[in-house]
Amino acid sequence: MRPTPVLALALLPLAHAIDIVSSNDDGWAEANIRSIYSALTSSGHSVVVSAPAENKSGSGSRDEEPTNRTEACEFDSCPANSGPTGQNATDPRLNWVNSYPVTSIKHGIDTLAPQFFNGAPDLAVTGPNVGNNLGLTVHISGTVGAATYAAGTAGIPAIAFSGESGEPTAWDAAVPDYSRIYGELAARLTDRLVASGAPYLPENIWLNVNFPAVDETCASADDFSFVLTRIFTALPLITADDVETCGGSRLPTEFSTIHFTDGCYVSVSVGTADDKGDADAAAQGVVLEKLGDLLTCLP
Repeated sequence: MRPTPVLALALLPLAHAIDIVSSNDDGWAEANIRSIYSALTSSGHSVVVSAPAENKSGSGSRDEEPTNRTEACEFDSCPANSGPTGQNATDPRLNWVNSYPVTSIKHGIDTLAPQFFNGAPDLAVTGPNVGNNLGLTVHISGTVGAATYAAGTAGIPAIAFSGESGEPTAWDAAVPDYSRIYGELAARLTDRLVASGAPYLPENIWLNVNFPAVDETCASADDFSFVLTRIFTALPLITADDVETCGGSRLPTEFSTIHFTDGCYVSVSVGTADDKGDADAAAQGVVLEKLGDLLTCLP
């Protein structure tokens, strides 16, 4: 029997539902990772969080075997002497690892995904980081480190999300507006990428996505637009052309888009996992086509 139009519309989100592993460097109990978990789950995806037990910002790509925890997790979200890993008592999809972001996402991919997904995850998302990760900061960011591990070593397409607004906030505090908005925006981009079909990204490619501040002008998810950018400033006569779009062959930098452009523009940069640098025009072109009219041009 062919579904009615109403039923067909209701089934649309589930048609693109995938398995996602989620991590960050601000800790498993920070509000932003809980917001993206809720947003992606509401979109129909199956999500498992595997993040550090405490704030591990600035840890880059460090990776060490988890050790037994002797103190409570951040925001008293787990008790002292609770082992090297653990989970939420009422939602086992929320997991902590007493180590770094890379170690945490490895645990999610190698240990948790087989339990919950019966195999590897389809996509890895990290963040939204508390604070932007622009330009050179990608080399020290644990949020980026986890994403590039997934995209490179593990071979899983990955997106690192970061946002300018906010400060570390407990999971059980009132959800800040910026946290909810960043979660909605992250789910919006993720859904568009997933709807484009597998493979979601080329091999060894990750996306570095940075949200500008939430303020009186940029006050809801619908106020924001996504722009294709590059991580680092291109060097004249040295850096190869970017993908042709918006009437030119040089993309704006994510830094200039976030800090020097009026409006509510989200930067989306296409990076290579092995060196955390900018991808070539071919990989940028794949992302440009996949995201389609979700992307806009700067004024």
